[in-house]
Amino acid sequence: MSSRIVTVPNMLTVLRMVLIPVFVTMLFYQRFVVALAVFVCAGLTDGLDGLLARRFNQRSQLGTVLDPIADKLMMVTAFIVLSMRGIFPSPVPSHLPVPFWVTVAVISRDVFIIVGAAAINIMTGFRGFRPSWLGKVNTTVQIGAIAAIMFAASVPYYTGYYLPTVYATVFILAILSGLHYIFFASKLLNEDRR
Repeated sequence: MSSRIVTVPNMLTVLRMVLIPVFVTMLFYQRFVVALAVFVCAGLTDGLDGLLARRFNQRSQLGTVLDPIADKLMMVTAFIVLSMRGIFPSPVPSHLPVPFWVTVAVISRDVFIIVGAAAINIMTGFRGFRPSWLGKVNTTVQIGAIAAIMFAASVPYYTGYYLPTVYATVFILAILSGLHYIFFASKLLNEDRR
């Protein structure tokens, strides 16, 4: 693990963070197709930075901290902004904006995991946290959900058929993956002690 700051993966992570205000601006001006393109671009930088870090041995301490922060900032920002009624054109399409309970579940899960990891780190010094398989599924579903929501804002037909299912899936996975992480983190902690 390198202590270098300026690496290509780290620059891609910073670019992803810079794209967040661009994404929000496009949503504010109801340019949903452009916002979706920015979101996809950010997702590509996420995949690319990890690939480059592994391929060219450019893993860094800064990257291990910045990468999940950039991911969470993009996801949380997207859900918060897409929960605002003023973002969508009048008349507001069916089942938009994102229900408050979905956004609360997404944010609460992330806060719960971050606070729990910080508390464990302070008490034990353990830092070997990794995403669980269910956490990865949760993130993938959230990305797909945001894309589906922005598509629904651009093409507001038949949203009643799929958006309620999208919301329910995001909510259930946020709860389940948050609970699963308790057991996953305790397993990592026990392995580290052994």
